[in-house]
Amino acid sequence: MTDPLLQNPEKLQARLKEIPLEAGVYFMRDRQDGVIYIGKSKALRNRVRSYFRSSQDLSPRIAMMVQLVHEIEFIVTDSEAEALALEANLIKQYQPYYNVLLKDDKKYPYVCITWSEDYPRIFITRKRRMGGTKDKYYGPYVDVFNLKRTLGIIKRAFPLRQRPVPMFKDRPCLNYDMGLCPGVCQEKISPADYQKIVMRVAMIFQGRSSELVESFTAKMETAAADLEFEKAADLRDRIQVLKNLGADQKVSLPDDTVSRDAIALAYDAQHTCIQLFQIRAGRLVGRLAFVADSQSDTPEAILQRTLEAHYQNCDSVEIPNEVHTQLELPEVEILQAWLSDRKGRKVAIATPQRQLKAELIEMVERNAQYELARIQKQSDRNLQGLEDLAEILHLDSLPHRIEGYDISHIQGSDAVASQVVFIDGIPAKQHYRHYKIRNPDIQTGHSDDFASLAEVIARRFKNHANYQSPIPNSPIPNSPEDDLPDVVMIDGGKGQLSSVMKIIDKLGLRDRLTVISLAKKREEIFLPEQSEPLIGGDPERAGVQVLRRLRDEAHRFAITFHRKKRTQRMQRSHLDQITGLGHHRQKVLLEKFHSVEYIRQATVDQIAETEGIGKKLAQHIYEHFHPASN
Repeated sequence: MTDPLLQNPEKLQARLKEIPLEAGVYFMRDRQDGVIYIGKSKALRNRVRSYFRSSQDLSPRIAMMVQLVHEIEFIVTDSEAEALALEANLIKQYQPYYNVLLKDDKKYPYVCITWSEDYPRIFITRKRRMGGTKDKYYGPYVDVFNLKRTLGIIKRAFPLRQRPVPMFKDRPCLNYDMGLCPGVCQEKISPADYQKIVMRVAMIFQGRSSELVESFTAKMETAAADLEFEKAADLRDRIQVLKNLGADQKVSLPDDTVSRDAIALAYDAQHTCIQLFQIRAGRLVGRLAFVADSQSDTPEAILQRTLEAHYQNCDSVEIPNEVHTQLELPEVEILQAWLSDRKGRKVAIATPQRQLKAELIEMVERNAQYELARIQKQSDRNLQGLEDLAEILHLDSLPHRIEGYDISHIQGSDAVASQVVFIDGIPAKQHYRHYKIRNPDIQTGHSDDFASLAEVIARRFKNHANYQSPIPNSPIPNSPEDDLPDVVMIDGGKGQLSSVMKIIDKLGLRDRLTVISLAKKREEIFLPEQSEPLIGGDPERAGVQVLRRLRDEAHRFAITFHRKKRTQRMQRSHLDQITGLGHHRQKVLLEKFHSVEYIRQATVDQIAETEGIGKKLAQHIYEHFHPASN
């Protein structure tokens, strides 16, 4: 096994000499060849060398990363802008542990436009799904009330799809008669024409309302000249709606014609809160919020990464002419060149020091301070709960990772289990897991929560049995040892806990896991091999409330999955009655129509359009649901 580069100066110097003085992207790899950091530079050798200078002032997190580097790789690009774009794509691909990764603050919502659908929907969501989908997300927006108000006004001003699924099979609903919807459910408007309407709405969330007003004004004047007064009046009303959206958000700046973004942050030892104000035509059209780990890098680097990540997800028309930053960015030239290239004209990035622009940055920073105070308050509550829980369970340190497990079924049918995870007292939904109970003895009319919990715990911790980490105290995540929770909570009483502990003992994990159960009736905490509940399990104690939140979340997650599986089974059981309709075709049908009821309402031709369903089988399916038509 080779030593880290810091412990092998000759190899380090030889490797640094191989790195060219050109623009590109560099990779830092650990002893297991995993990518732990990705960066970019206009001069690769100088940038990489700076990490290994003793005089370099590195953040604690990056200093730790440097000690773990065993290999350095690089990719040369033709320009600095290409290096930035490549870095962004590689960070998405590898998700390196030591890079600045912005957290998704679930407090603030996004606006989603589902361009992946023929008739796109527009709605507010707190879940941003990244990937290859065509759907577009705008946000996260800080002012939730104003966002809902804006979307409500938009849906009254533009004829838009109002429902995710049709209300009636053969006719549009009242929204069509009122002019609020163009009859999407009955295809009274073509997908192309409907998407043109949605494109105009998207301009509002892109900060381009003024362009839309100018377009509508020209069309209104043309309609009036052609004596189309009803059309002109409709356009006049839309123009007034658009003007009213930002009427109370005027920002006093010397040049109202310049589009600009202003970004600032506030931070403490743990959290960094970033606010980005979007100002178009002198109006504040959007206020976005981001959160990062303060230990991930310097404040300047976090600002840089925030802007890079934000503009990666923007269309070119959304990029402003000016970007004002609270601090000087470490690689401002690269970002400026990349933004200018994407926009097709120069984008200026500056750190204003005086007068109105500096006052704007101060206002953004003040808002970031308020957000930091909110997170600090929430963090203090979590800390209090974790400290109390550590005291109740006699833990040597605060529990970092807590896992909760619950079983859901109806008299043994569709039995499932949930695993939920709290990190530092906060739900970490990326680590949630569902389990289908595989025990053949668990079936309709015969349930066994003890056996179900034992099965789930065995499956969860099987890879940890008698495991010894090859790297003691390794900070790199995703090894089996790092994945072990500090506390495992079982929903139930002494019986459930006893069945789980038998599996824990078989795996040899008793000395490495703290396992408890939380009974529902009196919120009593049980420890292994103790007949009486733990003294101090007062339901109002902060530590017990952490466990209650964990238990309630595990129950919610389990029952949601159970209902989904039960619905799928009931749908499948209905479709099983149709001769010639196998499992795969049932799946394809349900993916297209979403439910058996919509399959029942479909015509023969609509069913036949489904992949793998021919005209003959479609007729057979239709006749199954409509026996009177035979």
